Amino acid sequence: MKCSEFLHELTDYLDGVIDSGTKSELEEHLAWCHNCYVVCDTTKKTIEIYRDSQLYELPDDLRNRLRSAIVTKCRQGRKKSGPETA
Repeated sequence: MKCSEFLHELTDYLDGVIDSGTKSELEEHLAWCHNCYVVCDTTKKTIEIYRDSQLYELPDDLRNRLRSAIVTKCRQGRKKSGPETA
């Protein structure tokens, strides 16, 4: 199995929705390919961290500053692209 094939199957592997033969091939690949092991392990840990996380409410001041920065950036982008044509 090539790394590109492993990466193509990674989501199904982590979700546990692949057949046993493909799972065995992926696990064999993980046993010798350090790069794919790191990608798989990091992705798995990221999913675990975010699965149980709760939303974090931003303080009003920070939320307002972020919103203002986003609006300003969007307006600058429109000026650079010129008037819209239909």
